[in-house]
Amino acid sequence: MMNTMRTGILMAAMTAIFLFAGFMLGGEAGMLIALAVAAGMNLFAYWDAGNVVLRMDHAREVDQASAPGFYGIVRQLADSAGLPMPKVYLIENDQPNAFATGRNPENAAVAATTGLLQRLSSEEVAGVMAHELAHVRNRDTLTMTITATVAGAISMLAQFGLFFGGGNSRNNPLGIFGVILVAILAPLAAMLVQMAISRAREYEADRIGAEICGQPLWLASALERIHNAAAQIDNNRAEANPATAHMFIINPLHAHAVDGLFSTHPNTAERVRRLRDMARAMGQQVRPWG
Repeated sequence: MMNTMRTGILMAAMTAIFLFAGFMLGGEAGMLIALAVAAGMNLFAYWDAGNVVLRMDHAREVDQASAPGFYGIVRQLADSAGLPMPKVYLIENDQPNAFATGRNPENAAVAATTGLLQRLSSEEVAGVMAHELAHVRNRDTLTMTITATVAGAISMLAQFGLFFGGGNSRNNPLGIFGVILVAILAPLAAMLVQMAISRAREYEADRIGAEICGQPLWLASALERIHNAAAQIDNNRAEANPATAHMFIINPLHAHAVDGLFSTHPNTAERVRRLRDMARAMGQQVRPWG
């Protein structure tokens, strides 16, 4: 119920931003056009945006034959979490990272970069994928996917108005100033909506992911290693589509200072601290995967 309400609030907020941008660019007519576009985008985001995000990152689906170790980890974790087996994807990218997508657990997919599998241990990979499956179980994937799709569309709308000089239209209530306001405020508002829903969601996925794999320290170690690598290794596809950054387990845009504007993740050190506290509370000894 809470996730359904959150998704509804998100869609309403994104639609309101669309309407504002449409009104500032074209008055009442622009607002009506924006309303129609927003309705179409929300419907599209619900049904197919997960596949669009995977295509953006050139993800390829793998199975037991093509990636037995990685696929086996996901299968075992899905069984532990009581979830249907999601589709499993790999992304050719040296930066270690991962995300989940899909409108519900029955239509979910998890994706990891080749850098994640190459740079992390099996235990750390299991911690990461347990985190992503926690998003699936919480139905966060629908919220993340809608946010990525609509936020990207809002940014494109703002750029479109600025590029084509919507301020020349007599229907625009503020002329060129309205165009400038949309170009600045609309993407910023979309980012604020992303940030509002992301931080608490990540902490919760860390907690549930640690429960799924049974070892909070696996995920804690993985977060530290991914964070350090992301600060040094570019993810060019994420840089080209910054509205999708909130979907990854660690912000993939850390390599560039300007990308801090799109940061929707909680502090990594705080995430690690909470996981270590969780492990201590469990009186836990670290054990190997398998």
